[in-house]
Amino acid sequence: MNNILIEKDNNIATVTINRPKSLNALNKETLDELLVCFHELSQDRQTHAIIITGSGEKAFVAGADISYMQSLTAQEGRAFGKLGHLVMHTIENTPQPVIAAVNGFALGGGCELALSCDMRFASDNAKFGQPEVNLGVIPGFGGTQRLPRLIGKGLANELLFSGNIIDATEALRIGLVNRVYPLDELLGECMKLAQTICSKGPVAVRLCKEAVNNGVEMDLGRGCTYEADLFGLCFAGDEQKEGMAAFLEKRKPVFKS
Repeated sequence: MNNILIEKDNNIATVTINRPKSLNALNKETLDELLVCFHELSQDRQTHAIIITGSGEKAFVAGADISYMQSLTAQEGRAFGKLGHLVMHTIENTPQPVIAAVNGFALGGGCELALSCDMRFASDNAKFGQPEVNLGVIPGFGGTQRLPRLIGKGLANELLFSGNIIDATEALRIGLVNRVYPLDELLGECMKLAQTICSKGPVAVRLCKEAVNNGVEMDLGRGCTYEADLFGLCFAGDEQKEGMAAFLEKRKPVFKS
């Protein structure tokens, strides 16, 4: 791949968007590569957690590539947006937990990329925003849908309508990110969390993600029924037997990939 780096360390995959000269902006080629990357990782039973970040110290992803978008027709713009939606949907529904290590600018498509991840950890120099209205367009990769679901309609509307950019401290305050770390500690802290996740039952973790992603769109009653179904499914495999046996025997469980 020309724009994506993939590194694997035991059961953790780190995906780095590698276009530092353009602050890792998302053009069509990069979106295509992200799609291939996450399709492959979703099928990899040895990968239990994924970290996504940007190369360099300035940007996670500064946005979609404006030089690419400038001359698009309405039909081409819609196709580009649909590609972006497909990529974000694929990341959001990858079976493994996905951690965004936001190491700088996360604007426009970059903020939308972070929103598609299960958790967002930011460096103290990170900046977030959906400034598309400054360009005469709206967010096209899910920002108008995922942002209100995460931080609430009022706060999301303020960011969407104004195009304002906020720092990491404000992003933490409004619930856009989970934690903020110094830049030189960010990846290490994300790796610690990924290692913790990898020490748990991989099937249970994947079913947790499925329960949250699907159940959150249901009413409470149907969501609880759905959770009960997945809870019961846990008892059909060896993972539950090992986990509970290890607890009763006062030892660490040994889960198989």
